[in-house]
Amino acid sequence: MRVLLAEDDMKLGKLTQYMLEQDGINTEWVTTGDMIYECAMYDDYDVLILDWMMPKETGVDACRRLRAEGYQKAILLLTARDAVEDRVTGLDAGADDYLVKPFEFSELMARLRALSRRSSQKIQQDVVELGGFTLDRTSKLLLKGEQEIQLSPREFQIFDLLVQNIGIVVPREIILDRIWGIESDVSSNNIDSYVKLIRKKLDTADGKIMISTIRGVGYKLETK
Repeated sequence: MRVLLAEDDMKLGKLTQYMLEQDGINTEWVTTGDMIYECAMYDDYDVLILDWMMPKETGVDACRRLRAEGYQKAILLLTARDAVEDRVTGLDAGADDYLVKPFEFSELMARLRALSRRSSQKIQQDVVELGGFTLDRTSKLLLKGEQEIQLSPREFQIFDLLVQNIGIVVPREIILDRIWGIESDVSSNNIDSYVKLIRKKLDTADGKIMISTIRGVGYKLETK
């Protein structure tokens, strides 16, 4: 795995680079935000690790600029901001995941492995197999073997969003924004009702998928 680390805290940057390279990860470290775009667009990395607050250009602004230019590799934001609205801002800017400081190195490694697996695949696979189910995005079908699991269009969209972020908590605000639009009058209770229906259909089909509720935040899809 090859990583670009953007961190202006010299002590944390040096330690993070050292720990990553001890794990066999080739790591390039930059200390100013203006270097992020140049390095990412003209070199090949599996994952970008961007600190939110950087001199010259913030990590979130660099993330937004890269996505606007069509950059498709995985981006992980490091931030001391843990409010829901900050997470929404980071994800809306194009980040694939975020990690709140201070963090355990083992969690950083787990998130990097997950992002690396996802970035090695097409951004949107037409067919995904997981937990005994087959998700066909082209036909908008969810199958358990030969059995079709009847999902409404909204249920399918929500389930697909969770599948795209398997193992990662998806905040309710992100579900609302991606499925209905952030200005919609759909409430959290509406989203909870849709997820409850999806769970029931998955349980009835006896698959190995679980949607966990992360209290006060959102949902996470995992295989049992």
